[in-house]
Amino acid sequence: MSKRRINKNLEYWECAKQPFVCLIFLTPLLLFYEVGILFYGNGSESVIRNGADHWIRTYLEQISQGSSVYLPAFIVTGLVIWQVAGKFSWKITPDTLLGMFAESLLFAFMLILLAQLQGYAFQQLQTHGIIASIGTSTTQIISFLGAGIYEEFLFRLLLLPLCYGVFRLARLNHFWAAALAIISSSCTFSIAHYVGVTSDNFEVFSFLFRTLAGCFFSLLFVLRGFGITVGCHATYDVIVGVMMYTQNP
Repeated sequence: MSKRRINKNLEYWECAKQPFVCLIFLTPLLLFYEVGILFYGNGSESVIRNGADHWIRTYLEQISQGSSVYLPAFIVTGLVIWQVAGKFSWKITPDTLLGMFAESLLFAFMLILLAQLQGYAFQQLQTHGIIASIGTSTTQIISFLGAGIYEEFLFRLLLLPLCYGVFRLARLNHFWAAALAIISSSCTFSIAHYVGVTSDNFEVFSFLFRTLAGCFFSLLFVLRGFGITVGCHATYDVIVGVMMYTQNP
C-alpha cells in the first residue's frame, strides 16, 4: 500500500470522528425525525417521540417552559462549540460521509450478529427467542431514528464522559475509570428502557442484550466517534424492525 493511500486512510479515520463531520452526517437523520414527528404526530408527538428524547424535553420544560423545542438546536450548537474548541479542520468530503454510512451498516450488522449469538446461547439454556415480535410502521421508523440520535446524545455523548470523570475523581486509573464508565452507563442505558409509561416489561434476556449493546455503542463512540455510533444505532433499529415485520406482518 502506497504512503499516499495510508495517509488518506489515516485522514479518514480521524476526520470521521470530528464534530462538524458528525453534524453534517447526522443532519438528514435529525431532520427526518423532527419533521416526521410534526407530520405524523397529529398533536400527540409525545407518543411517537423516542424515550430519551421525551425525557430530555421533559427536563428542559421543568427548567424553562417552551425550551424543549430548542433541543435539536442545543445538539447542533454543542457540536459546533466542540468543533471550534477543539480547533478541528472544517474540511469535509463526500467520500468521508459515504465511508461513515458504510461503517454504520457494517457495525449494525455486527450488532445483529451479536444479538443472534446471544439468542442462540439463551436458547441453549431453554429460554425464549431472541427478539420479540413487533410491527413496523412509518411512525416506528421515525422513533427508531430518534433512538439513534437522542439515546446516543444522552447516554454516550453526555453520560459516558460524566461517569468517566467521576471515576477519575475517585482516583481510579484511566483503564478502570473507562471500563467502569462504559459498564455503568450501559447498565443505565438498559434500565432506562424499563422506566416510564411506555416502557417494556423487564426480561433478563432483553436487559442483558441492551447492556451488551450499550457497551458496544460505548466502544464504538470512543473508537469511531458520535456520528458513526448514531448511524449504527439507528440503522440497527430500522433493520431489526423491518426484519421482524417481514417475519410477522
